[in-house]
Amino acid sequence: MSTIAFIGLGNMGRPMAGFLLKAGHQLRIYARRPEVFQNEAKHLIEAGAIACSSPAEAAQGADFIITNVMGTQDVAEVLHAGSEAAIKTAKPGAICIDHSTIDPQGAKDIAAVMASIGVTYVDAPVSGGVKAATEGTLVMMMGGSDQDVAKVKEIVKNYAKTITHIGGVGHGQVAKLCNQIAQVINIQGVAESLRFAQANGADLQKVFEAISGGMAGSRMLDLMGPKMVSRDFKAGIEARLHAKDFFLVKDAATKSHLDMPALQTVAVQLEKLMESGWGYDDTSSLLKVLEA
Repeated sequence: MSTIAFIGLGNMGRPMAGFLLKAGHQLRIYARRPEVFQNEAKHLIEAGAIACSSPAEAAQGADFIITNVMGTQDVAEVLHAGSEAAIKTAKPGAICIDHSTIDPQGAKDIAAVMASIGVTYVDAPVSGGVKAATEGTLVMMMGGSDQDVAKVKEIVKNYAKTITHIGGVGHGQVAKLCNQIAQVINIQGVAESLRFAQANGADLQKVFEAISGGMAGSRMLDLMGPKMVSRDFKAGIEARLHAKDFFLVKDAATKSHLDMPALQTVAVQLEKLMESGWGYDDTSSLLKVLEA
């Protein structure tokens, strides 16, 4: 069994850490909000995880350092840029596994810094949301060397059902952002189709049933359609997280001078959603943006 530092105990990180404990690994955990140890992550400590006061403390003696935080700067902060970052104590030969969704170039930059002390890096963003994290069925996209990815797979197989090695460092992030492009543009399409039905006085439930059985059928239609029809905007996937990733893609596309008109349009809709205060609601709230 391995000693694992797990940094980031949000709604997805906690169940992932729980699976590692069940598999028998020694877990050293760190949360950026100290109160998490007294509340949401208390069960992990009771199950044997060691609560740490900093990323550096968590990384001490760890074979693997797993991060599951928000953005590029957050990953850099806990791994190498912060005053108590993991790089302060990480041992040569350790492997960083980053499940955050961040800028591909940022992943390469962080990997280069960690390599300076003999620590390698695999970007391994995930898809599936809290439900898949809780069930241990996450979809994972990896970027890193063949040797590192082979070792990492033995760890992440505890909570990931589908694991694909895309290529070198940063390519896992590229695949995740491709996932977000296709996914959120699809959600916008579902919202627009139901808004059109609504404006023309059609029964939304019957329209949903009709189109879901045709060529318009998709996983996103099956997931988001019923939520929009029933106006259940309680978060399955918080819109703010989709927005964060989408704006990341938009910036990268702009820098690369890529023509992505659908992405640009949906980004505007996400901006309106966030400005309306619906960031903690489900991304199906894109329907409400069309109604406003």
